[in-house]
Amino acid sequence: MARPIHKLTNAELNSKEPGKYADGGGLWFHKRTDGGSQWFLRYTSFGRRHEMGLGPYPSVTLKAARQEAEKWRGVVRDGKDAIKERERERRKAERNLHILRDIALDAFESRKADLKRDGKAGRWFSPLELHVLPKLGKTPVSLIDQRDIRDTLAPIWHDKADTARKAMNRLSIVMRHAAALGLDVDLQATEKAKALLGKQRHKAQNIPALNWRDVPAFYQSLDSGSITENALRMLILTAVRSYPLRHMHLDQIAGDIWTIPADAMKGRVGATSDFRVPLSQEARRVVSEATPFARNGFLFPGVRKGVISDMTMSKFMERRGMVERPHGFRSSFRDWVAEATKAPHEVAETALGHLTGSAVERSYRRTDYFEQRQSLMERWSGSLVEHEKNPKVVVL
Repeated sequence: MARPIHKLTNAELNSKEPGKYADGGGLWFHKRTDGGSQWFLRYTSFGRRHEMGLGPYPSVTLKAARQEAEKWRGVVRDGKDAIKERERERRKAERNLHILRDIALDAFESRKADLKRDGKAGRWFSPLELHVLPKLGKTPVSLIDQRDIRDTLAPIWHDKADTARKAMNRLSIVMRHAAALGLDVDLQATEKAKALLGKQRHKAQNIPALNWRDVPAFYQSLDSGSITENALRMLILTAVRSYPLRHMHLDQIAGDIWTIPADAMKGRVGATSDFRVPLSQEARRVVSEATPFARNGFLFPGVRKGVISDMTMSKFMERRGMVERPHGFRSSFRDWVAEATKAPHEVAETALGHLTGSAVERSYRRTDYFEQRQSLMERWSGSLVEHEKNPKVVVL
């Protein structure tokens, strides 16, 4: 015979003396001696009796307690322990409350070792910081779907295509990081968002570069001896990127070798060694001319503090009516190597600080082609100083 259920009434709950009173179906009302009251569910699972608290009365009403009791009786009927199942659901709910900003910061922290200068420049995180987190930062990561991502990146998807692509890439990494933490996320959300956004109309544009045949005339025009012009001269002579050039330090120079710390070299992920740059005779002359202006050891200091900015060099070229940019001199150099020399591909790419070949190939190839690069950079320097009209092809 089934046990009677719903034996209690709202009217009698407040008047009960201290004790435990059954409502039926395992639901009990406990009136304590201190005047407080609570509900609990008594059930048997795997041969053992358990008591599961369902909350205090009157915060949990009689009706609510009965509904909760029925829910957990169903769990027990399915062969599960109600207390353990509730704890499992609680842990899952807590995991899924993690907001995107917290997960993004954690993902960024875990990747710093792979980023230049431990990500201090902010370039890895900035696409998220500027274009994703303002809209989705406070959203639980488990609730983010492709429509959220589409609506967030749609304003820049075509107009700032490269930035949007980086933001999408970073967000995909963050979602995978969330999954690794055990959070319930849609790992396909970013790919589905791309499908909703469609193909980007914006075409990437190369950084404007001066034709290598015109570089000598520009180089020779840099004759004022200012910090900006000396920095541009050294940038052209060494074909390095702006960051290590602007942070060039006297301690990094030993004779005709400039050693750039590994963490200052972009585009060399996987490289753990410093990068040696051969300094031509002309480059050493520029170092000598720049040294009197050095501050705290930096050859190209800023006006007030720190070092010269990339924008300072760009503005200098703009004032001359040029559309080309400082970074473009790397392309000028590479085109000169391809058209005016017969330098091997590996030598030319290494001169630009690029890694060549697979990781396995690099593990066996220990050379950095320094002697060959030294000869190449001396030839490049000579073409700038002598302003050769018809440079001959050089075999290196």
